[in-house]
Amino acid sequence: MSEAKPLALVTGASAGIGATFARHLARAGYGLILVARRANLLESLAHELGGAETLEADLTSEDGLRRVEARIDAAEGLELVANNAGFGLAGRFFDTPVEGHTRMHQLHVMAAMRLSHAALRNMVRRGKGALINVSSVASFSQSPGAVSYSATKAWMTSFTEGLYLDLQSAGSPVRVQALCPGFTYSEFHDVMGMDRGSIPGWLWWQADDVVAASLKGLERGKVIVIPGLFYRALVGVMKLVPRSLYYRVVGRYARRTRRIAELPGK
Repeated sequence: MSEAKPLALVTGASAGIGATFARHLARAGYGLILVARRANLLESLAHELGGAETLEADLTSEDGLRRVEARIDAAEGLELVANNAGFGLAGRFFDTPVEGHTRMHQLHVMAAMRLSHAALRNMVRRGKGALINVSSVASFSQSPGAVSYSATKAWMTSFTEGLYLDLQSAGSPVRVQALCPGFTYSEFHDVMGMDRGSIPGWLWWQADDVVAASLKGLERGKVIVIPGLFYRALVGVMKLVPRSLYYRVVGRYARRTRRIAELPGK
């Protein structure tokens, strides 16, 4: 009998980085569970890949979250979970409806936490597997118009580092990673209505390259993966700049240009 395929679950799999993860993992020989809200796009991707299990679920709802948790709990041979589902908001915190911020915190924080918990329960018990939480280079900064996005992604990056230390202290071989991409070609920015032309072309990455960097980093045991030398250097500089100086520079730029953040996102 042939050995069963290792299994991977990807959230936000209907487009962008999530769909790209699915394609890379299918080529690597994984069986797939694809999770997203848009069933038609999931079915189309599953057909493209020659077959995959699809699970329509809104992870900001308790019902959707419970169904995905239950599927993770029951999954035999689960070796990778990519928590990729996410979205951005355009506008200052107090100028935009609170419902959007609530959904963002539910998805980027609560859903990511609960699916990480379900995944690690499964993997630690078996002594193998990997969890990728798709964060953002925005997790290392704040700027006008990105309050909830940057804050929830900062939580995700910090949370993943904490998971790594927990696993290390337990002597578990299960791996975790926070993937922190910069500007990436996907529908993420289309949904926000963002004009890509306002960002220099050399700052944009292809989703294929982001996912390749993530999987390569996972093989090497890297906990935080920031694709691109420029973005890694930028994060390094931001960590060194005094916060008072950072506030002045970002504040003056926003007032002078009348522009708020254009999310690097994913």
